[in-house]
Amino acid sequence: MQRVLKMSQVHRNPRQPREYFDRDALNELAKSIDKYGLMQAIEVRPDNELGGYEIVSGERRWRAHQILGKTKIRANVISESSEIQRFKRSMSENVNRADMTPFEEARGFQRILDEEEGATIKSVADDFGKTVTYVKLRLALLDLREEVAKHVEAGEIGTQAAVQIAALSHAHQGALLAKFARGEFASDNEIVHFAFAMRQQQDQAVLMIVEEMTDEERRERASAQKKTRSTLDKIEQVRVLLDEIARTEPIKLAEMLDGQVGARLEQLDRVAESLTRARFQVKQAKAHAEARQLVTVNPDAVHDGQQNTAREPATA
Repeated sequence: MQRVLKMSQVHRNPRQPREYFDRDALNELAKSIDKYGLMQAIEVRPDNELGGYEIVSGERRWRAHQILGKTKIRANVISESSEIQRFKRSMSENVNRADMTPFEEARGFQRILDEEEGATIKSVADDFGKTVTYVKLRLALLDLREEVAKHVEAGEIGTQAAVQIAALSHAHQGALLAKFARGEFASDNEIVHFAFAMRQQQDQAVLMIVEEMTDEERRERASAQKKTRSTLDKIEQVRVLLDEIARTEPIKLAEMLDGQVGARLEQLDRVAESLTRARFQVKQAKAHAEARQLVTVNPDAVHDGQQNTAREPATA
């Protein structure tokens, strides 16, 4: 049933999923309503405890009316329903908005799992048109230490990096945060790869400390180290040759490669692709080497009971 209610009769639901409302976006909405009117009425329910009406969905529109100083608002008054159903209606309106934070989504999903009988991650995903993976990744954010979560909410650490950090024990999260605070990460992508490397080594921390290798294992390791370092030294020699090509005038190259320019360009493309893959692997190795130092420093962290799993980061 649609009615025109006094603004003073309407109040927000203190348990609604949204906590943050972008001020600029609200001002834009207010301008739109002022120019074109309210295109869609808000939804409210009678509040038998506090009196008046509690917003079920449309708090942004209600706030925009407040900005405009309006005294009345159009509202659809819905029949009484369970608290969790009203919460889900509010979630459905907000879950795809750009200014709904990942933590608001995570806490909303978790509340439904906790309070709705029979709710599963799949049913939550289906309710909001999300994938199971999407919901799991949002829920993973709830495993972050409070200090890390603050940096994520402030936009200083991205959501993808936050998911990787959340898979770490709290002690290792603290170690990574200290590294972040020292400004040792050049980008969010570095945090992603570093956290993933830490996670891979986390459960082996104690083994890395007490590792005892046989003489044969030591010889095999030394041989592999020598071979890998020798390979990289040869690549440095190749770089000198490539620099020589780079300094050659194109017109002279065309003369010297007469009939082979296309084939040689394809050759260099293959080299470039291999170099990109090799660089990525060495970049990952760097993350593992640095992560190993922190994991070794915090061996007890593997015993704090966390069983999270992280997704492998994409190549970058």
